[in-house]
Order: sequence, then C-alpha cells, then structure tokens
Amino acid sequence: MAKALLGYVGGPDPRMLTEMRRLQQRIQDLEAELIRMQAVNDALTAVAGEHSLLNSIDLDQREPALT
Repeated sequence: MAKALLGYVGGPDPRMLTEMRRLQQRIQDLEAELIRMQAVNDALTAVAGEHSLLNSIDLDQREPALT
C-alpha cells in the first residue's frame, strides 16, 4: 500500500530519465560554452589593455583646462 501511495509502479518513468539525461547534457554544453566565452573575454581584455587610448596620452604634455 505504501508503494502505491508514493506512485511506485515498478521503476522510474522512462520519460523522466530521458528528460534528466537531456538536461544534464544541456548543462554540460552550457558549462563548456561558459569556459570558452571566459577564455575569449580574457583574451579580449588583455588586448584592450595593451591598446587602450588612455595609455597613449602623455600626462606631462597635457594642456590646462579652459575656465
């Protein structure tokens, strides 16, 4: 009787197992994409830091602000 109350009918639902496998694969795919995007972002940040417009400004040669 307890098994019937819990919905146990001889094993897990195959549709639920299929959905769980699909979701686990989707999670793995998203984690791999996140790692790839973080690597691209790190590379772009490094390049942007090297070629920053602010790095080309010579602070000793700046002009006074207009008043």
